[in-house]
Amino acid sequence: MKSPLLTLPGAVPAEGVDEGVAAHYGDLFREQRALADGAGFVDLSHRGVVTVTGEDRLAWLHLLLTQHVSELPPGRATEALILSANGHIEHALYLVDDGETVWAHVEPGTQEALIAYLESMKFFYKVEVADRTADVAVVHLPAGSIAEVPEGVAVRETPHGRDLFLPRADLEAYAAQAGPPAGILAYEALRVEQHRPRLGFETDHRTIPHELGWIGSAVHLQKGCYRGQETVARVQNLGKPPRRLVFLHLDGSEVHLPVAGTELRLAEEGPDGRKIGFITTSARHHELGPVALALVKRNVAVDAPLVAGDTAAAQEVVVEP
Repeated sequence: MKSPLLTLPGAVPAEGVDEGVAAHYGDLFREQRALADGAGFVDLSHRGVVTVTGEDRLAWLHLLLTQHVSELPPGRATEALILSANGHIEHALYLVDDGETVWAHVEPGTQEALIAYLESMKFFYKVEVADRTADVAVVHLPAGSIAEVPEGVAVRETPHGRDLFLPRADLEAYAAQAGPPAGILAYEALRVEQHRPRLGFETDHRTIPHELGWIGSAVHLQKGCYRGQETVARVQNLGKPPRRLVFLHLDGSEVHLPVAGTELRLAEEGPDGRKIGFITTSARHHELGPVALALVKRNVAVDAPLVAGDTAAAQEVVVEP
């Protein structure tokens, strides 16, 4: 779904998963600094929007999600996962309940598969699931923003900012008074700085929540059964995940940024050494320079210098080994 905000001055369309919104509006670092200062907004209208209504909505979702939501107070933002039977991550939901409806935004293009799964699990519960992507757009306001929120709009307020579920028909009018626009590249650079994983970027077909630090924020360890819980409990109580998320500072003298999928090796073993991980997301940060998130084998020493392709990389621990 192509955003009408791509007609704003300087807008350069994003590619890949984020196609449909602007990558940037002509000045990546200015846009990052504005967001870091609590100014402007990010158009996330390409993300899927799913709602759940009905008197059983929270009790029902509690049975399916990794998060404890049966008593979720109205207005409290949370995030949750849906796992496979083997505990691998299939969906990530960023949700809030407004007292009548659970609103969730999800990765672009994943809402149909999510809704199909939810519909298959309704049974006798009094719930209705709807795809609202066509008529509701997600807009992100950074932490510290003083931009007004239209009355009646559902809002997810988190330490990183507010996600608005805005009527799509109002998107252009809201953008005109919400401050300077920032593209998805600026938003992603700050996400990397904040060590926040993203489905389809930091995950692959075998990712489990422990590898990405999603225990606690998206996975509640003292709730009832859900699909994949046995794996979560077993790793939590008896073992360690095979991989761990790390934050990387990349050599700023390199012209090219290592792209997602670039293999990581120990610097001491050189470019022909054994593969010990890979880049998941890389970005150019307005203060830190080139940075990245990556998955590495759990037993890689936390202070070991790495190379991403031919680019030197220094680790910061995100998930403890």
